[in-house]
Amino acid sequence: MSFATAPSRQSLTEHLVRTRIAGDVATPRENNLSHYRKLAQGDRYFWFGLELGDRWTDEQDVLAVMADRCGVDDDPANRTGQDTIDPELTIDALDRAATRLRKAAEAGQRVLFATGHPGGLLDVHRKTAAAMRTAGCDIVRIPGGLTADEGGVFQFCDVAMLERGATLWHTHSAAPMAAILDALEAQGQPLPDLVVADHGWAGCAGQRGIDAIGYADCNDPALFIGEAEGTLSVTIPLDDHVVDPRFYDPLTAYLLDAAGLELQP
Repeated sequence: MSFATAPSRQSLTEHLVRTRIAGDVATPRENNLSHYRKLAQGDRYFWFGLELGDRWTDEQDVLAVMADRCGVDDDPANRTGQDTIDPELTIDALDRAATRLRKAAEAGQRVLFATGHPGGLLDVHRKTAAAMRTAGCDIVRIPGGLTADEGGVFQFCDVAMLERGATLWHTHSAAPMAAILDALEAQGQPLPDLVVADHGWAGCAGQRGIDAIGYADCNDPALFIGEAEGTLSVTIPLDDHVVDPRFYDPLTAYLLDAAGLELQP
């Protein structure tokens, strides 16, 4: 498959399963259930910046959402082994995200891209941002000098990330996105019309009332709950750190083609 050419739905489904972006993914079932339990117990680390209150105190309710929206096994008696992501749900979510991207492009909206998973998803966000800029969107430039979680909040290739000690940082925290949005407001700049992100970056934006598209793994239930409650516009299920980040290229090409956007070099 040419990574520069948008795959068909069938070809993308086969690719997602072959590369374990979906299908039988590497995430252990025990890890998934542990995260669902901790979210239900009120551990805010797993809330990703969302305010869930006391609406999700039963981990079986969390599992039911994850089975419905991500495709994990819905059997609570299944406690060990690997878990699954339904590739059809992944592509359905990409189609919903493409509809929102097309709307943003047609209206020339302000769009902010951010990632807490630079090792896996940076290029997905970078290529989407480049296509949106070419289509006439205003890609938000974040204010300088921002800090959060003992690191700096910087922007590379139009994508905001957390940096510590000259290293791009994997983070679930909502604090970096909060720092960006607070700084934009303090400077009198308009907030984004749309945020495309993952982890707490997406959750924080959705909680602030901004349309948000988020990528999420099967052990990260918060964004799926956010979509179920209407706080997030779209949550796309996938393994967010497979062995080669180039494996996401066909997924990105499919997304941009569905949105009517051109893949940039």
